[in-house]
Amino acid sequence: MKILTKLIALALVMSLVPAMLFAAGETEQRETIRLVYVNWEEGVAWTHFLGAVLEDEFGYNVELTAADVGPAIASVAAGDQDFFMEAWLPGLHTVYTEGTDVVKVSTIYEEGVTGLIVPQYMYDDGVTKLSDLARPEVVEKLGGQITGIDAGAGMMIKTEEELIPAYGLAEAGLELLPSSGPAMMAALEAAIANEEYVVGMGWQPHSMFGRFPLVILEQDGQEIFPIDDIYILGRPGAVEDFPEVAEFFDNVFWTNDTIGSLMLHIADSNLNTLDAAREWGQQNRDIWAGWLPN
Repeated sequence: MKILTKLIALALVMSLVPAMLFAAGETEQRETIRLVYVNWEEGVAWTHFLGAVLEDEFGYNVELTAADVGPAIASVAAGDQDFFMEAWLPGLHTVYTEGTDVVKVSTIYEEGVTGLIVPQYMYDDGVTKLSDLARPEVVEKLGGQITGIDAGAGMMIKTEEELIPAYGLAEAGLELLPSSGPAMMAALEAAIANEEYVVGMGWQPHSMFGRFPLVILEQDGQEIFPIDDIYILGRPGAVEDFPEVAEFFDNVFWTNDTIGSLMLHIADSNLNTLDAAREWGQQNRDIWAGWLPN
């Protein structure tokens, strides 16, 4: 009887092995999709959120990689990454896309605004235009510094190569200091807390305009900082390889209210970025459920 019992048990185990192997194979064979983004608040937010949707709704294994904008776009052009999640075109990032085979997959935000920013109290003091930065008393109060972001960012290149020469800011004694998006935000917060003069780089969409009283300086008729739309770019063949993802991305569209809500949720959460983005999605399914392919 004991022998018979053991044989039955062994048969049951053996019958389960193919199913177990099949299930393990399904997990291992989850297709991987690679998203690269820049460490800018809005891009961090929507990349992690869209990555969570691709995992939860589509069943992909998602790899998220942060990089400077130039290397990020180059990695997509080379096929090392599948999608770049925040290209500002046709202005800021054309320098990185020209001569490549990257594909515009979708427009996810329209009329993105960029420029140098000052606190409202500086604007009220009469610093309203870029040319006002060259005034000696303004240069002195700024300590001769413009607080920048990542050295390779399109805004940094535009400022260094076009804006500073156009307005004579170097001759006036102003220097552009590279840092990062988070470091610039910290510098703004510290200066505003003491109502000190500070100039940084601003763009919409970004939660900075909801957190602080900021103004984008007027360009005095120049068009150094264009109005750009924001695109998701794909490597050659990405749309064909991931057609349902491309359809999903084509449906994605952010407004200041929706991306602002996501950014603030992530910033105020104690969860890691991916889990906070996933939590926001669970609480705001009405915003994005219509983006899913039918």
